[in-house]
This record gives sequence, C-alpha cells and structure tokens, in this order.
Amino acid sequence: MRLFPTNAGRARARLVMAGAALLAVALIIGCGNNYRPVVTPIYPSGPAPQPRSYAIAVSSPAPDAPGVATLIDFSGDEVMAVAPTGPGPLALTVDEGGYTGYTLDSDGTITNFPLSTQLQAKLVTYSTVPATSKVINLESPSAGLWGADLSNNSIDIFNSSPETFQLSVPVQTMPVAVVGSPTLTGQREYAISQGFNDPTGMQCNVDPSASWIPDGYATPIEISSYATDVPIPVGKCPVFAVQSPDLKRLFVLNRGSDTITVINSQNDALDACTPFTDQNGRTVTCHPTLPLSLSAVAATGITPPNGTQGMPQVAGPVDAVYNAATNQIVVADYEAGTVTVIDVPLDVYGNDGATFGNTYTIPVGKDPASVTALYSGSRAYTANQADGTVSVVNLVSHTLEKTLGVVGHPRTVVSTENSIYGKVYVGSPDSPYLTILQTTTDLVDTTILLQGNVVDVRTTTQNGVRGTNSNITSRIPGYGEPCNAPGIPNPVGSQTPLQACQAIP
Repeated sequence: MRLFPTNAGRARARLVMAGAALLAVALIIGCGNNYRPVVTPIYPSGPAPQPRSYAIAVSSPAPDAPGVATLIDFSGDEVMAVAPTGPGPLALTVDEGGYTGYTLDSDGTITNFPLSTQLQAKLVTYSTVPATSKVINLESPSAGLWGADLSNNSIDIFNSSPETFQLSVPVQTMPVAVVGSPTLTGQREYAISQGFNDPTGMQCNVDPSASWIPDGYATPIEISSYATDVPIPVGKCPVFAVQSPDLKRLFVLNRGSDTITVINSQNDALDACTPFTDQNGRTVTCHPTLPLSLSAVAATGITPPNGTQGMPQVAGPVDAVYNAATNQIVVADYEAGTVTVIDVPLDVYGNDGATFGNTYTIPVGKDPASVTALYSGSRAYTANQADGTVSVVNLVSHTLEKTLGVVGHPRTVVSTENSIYGKVYVGSPDSPYLTILQTTTDLVDTTILLQGNVVDVRTTTQNGVRGTNSNITSRIPGYGEPCNAPGIPNPVGSQTPLQACQAIP
C-alpha cells in the first residue's frame, strides 16, 4: 500500500486540474462561434453646419484718423479681430476668395489686411498709388487689384502682396468703376466710364438725365494682355454693373437713362441680334437695353413687360445683385423708392431665355441706396437711407414682406447664409452701430458697437463656401452713386473732392 502517489499519479492529477480550469474558462467566455451582437453607438446629429463666413466692417473715428477694420464671425456675432487701416478710409472691398480686404484711404494709399482671426496691426500693409492718380473705386478679383483712376482716365492695376502698382490701362473719360469676372477665369474685365469731364463728380447726382450728358461706355480689358477692345456704348451716367456667374452677360446700371444695358460677354458686344429661330424652334429676341421706368419704356418703344404697371417715371438705378438661384437681377431704384426684379435666364445655347426681360417692381422705403439678395433666392433686402429702414422683399411673390427700423441712415446692406440660417448686415455712415438681422425671423438679431461711424461693410462669402464672393467692387458716394443723407458727412480726401455732396437735398 502506497501512502504517496507515484510520479504517474501526480501527472494524472495535474491533467485533471488543468482540464477543470479550461472547462471553467470555457463556461465563462463561451466557446465556438456563438453569435455575439455588435453594439453600434448612435451619435446625435447636432445643429446644421454654419457657413465659414465673416463680416468685415470698416469704420472711421475721425476724418483724418486711422480707420478701424473689425472682423465679425457669422455664427456668434462676435468680434474676432480689430486692426487699423489708413487715415480716413473712403471705400472698402473684399477679394473673391474672401481672404483679403482693401480700403481706399484719404491720403491716397490702399490698405491691405488679411481676413482671418489672426488679423492684427503687424499684418496690415499699405500700397502706394501713383502721385498722378486719383483712384475712386476698387475691384478685387481672385488675383490682383484694379482701380478706377479719374485723373488719368485709366484703370490702375496692382499685383503681388502687398498689392504694388503695375501699370495703367487707358479707357474712356471719367471711369467710375471696374466690374467683371471675380475669378479672372473669364476673358475680360470692364471699365465703366461716364464719358464726360466732371471735376466735382456731382453732375450724375444733381441731374443725371440732363440733355447735354452723353452716353457712357463699358471698355473691355483683356485679362491676358491688359489690352482694350472697342468701347461699348451704354446709357447716361452709368454708375455700377454686375456680371452673371457664368460670365455670359454683363448688366450696366444707367442712372441717367433709367435703363440697364445688357452686354453679351461671350461676343464682347451689346446683346443685340436679328430675331432668329434656335435649335428648339423658339424665336429668340436679344435685349440690348432693359427699361426700368415708364419714361424709359416709352423711349425704347418696348411694350411694358409683365409686372411693370404703375412703374415710376424716374427710377434711378444705383445698385444691383445677380441672384443665381432664380436667374434674376435685383436692382435698387434710388429715385423711385422701388426694387426692380428682372428675369434674365439663358437657354442651353447661351441665348436669351423665353422670359428674359420680364420685370417686377416692388415699392420699398425712401431712397434705397443698396440691395442684397439671399443666396437661396428667397428674399432681398434694401438699405433705405432717407427713412432709416430696411425693406424685406419676397423674391417668389414679388411683394414687400416687412419694413424694419435700424440705427442711423443705412447706406450698405450685405448678406450671407447656408441652407437654413442667414445674416444680413446693415451699415449707416452716421452711426457706430452695425445692425445684424437674423433671416429665420427677419428681425434685428443684435447690434455691434464699432470704433467710429461705419464706412462700409462686406461679407467674405454669400453661401459659406470660400471663393464665392461676387460683391468685389467698392461704391463711394458721388459720381452717380448716392450721396449720404443731408447732415451726414461724406468722405472727403485727396482722392475724392466730394464737398458738393453736402448740397444735395
């Protein structure tokens, strides 16, 4: 009889114990390919994405003091950065990409500043304008900077960073603006000239329809070579123009003629043709001129288009935007106190569409000096300078939805939005407050106190996508653009002798 197990017995015991341990583990964790459900976490969707957009407002504490550029974010209406500009800023514009802002200053310089949250004084640079130049408005495409030069009857072109004067391109007498392709992917830009000498810059404000005033011109400038093509005649006292996003049409606002000249940018000529039948059997008629007021309709002999009954005798177009969502141009008629909405669709072949020229006129506030349209095409807003209001226009029903009171006498209104939310920014030259409207309610969202009265305000994008800014041409009082309301100082610097603006009622 053995009291102690043999080596073999001890080995068998160890095997039994190991088996028991494995069985226990198997019972705990399971065995084989038994199904085990996979848990997929569900995350909340959160709020809709907000546009990566900023508003940039330039204000002037005093006529000879440095201006102040204030960067404001879209989503929180928060001031993100502040930096100085040159003394007495006269005009503001933002490039097509929404990356750089420019001011034209009273001492003849141009301020360059980045539009980012890193904006600070050390990043602000200055460009020198030639001593013989008198630049009154700037255009800032995706590359370079173009300025309308009154003294030399030319367009001054600046390149590099900071923008440095490169050359002057001679154009017709008294150029007041440069417009065209915002991305420089098109063939040409256009210099808008009034065609006569006016040292005060006030004739097209005092009596723009005077019989002695000649027609103006749009001078095409080839982007590749800076060579000019044959100037295209437009109406009296042209003050502004807008380019369609497809670069196929240019619309020139003639304040003195109460018309809009339509230029076919593909042909570099007036949108004129002998009516013809297109590939679909439709009769195509071209529209070199779009009348705005009843007097302009009578002068052209055109039957008033849909929606124009009761139009004013004098319209006075001063600002416009092209709305790609609806293929319409929306025009602010300063003298008439109206907004004119015009259908301008094209067919697949680039001809004027069947409804091209259909016009709708909507009464708004007094002296609408500026207009903006939401990217969605739902509504437009006007800055009514004389009565201190903003009008909200429904672009679907072509009706006035509401009128909002704002601080001061607004001169500028701009907007940005995504698919749901939008903001409208309103600036008044007699107030240091920037008014911000919320488009979901069309009510005042907030006001932001700036350092000095507002000179101008812009947004970096219309729809939250960088590279979609089409509002790239500045607008300065005088030369046909509205003067500030009586009692409100107008910008007066070495570049712009606008003292006469104060005499305008």
